[in-house]
Amino acid sequence: MPESNPTNAQTLVIDTDEFSFETLGQENGYATIIKFKLENPRVTPGDVLLILTGSDICFHGMISNVEDGYATASDPRGSLLPAQVH
Repeated sequence: MPESNPTNAQTLVIDTDEFSFETLGQENGYATIIKFKLENPRVTPGDVLLILTGSDICFHGMISNVEDGYATASDPRGSLLPAQVH
């Protein structure tokens, strides 16, 4: 039987007022795939990105790529983050 290596995903929570991103994919004017500068070196692919406007969730997605100080995340179903470069 293969050995199991449990992993613990973490959640990165950011307020929209403090968040800059580039839209890589969008649907109906909302960003579904974004690229952003990653300030926390402990964040890895598989972690969750949660972007809040006040107490409302506007983006909830999985981080899929971390490279050269930037990360990519996607929220294909429920993003309310306006598609634009911030």
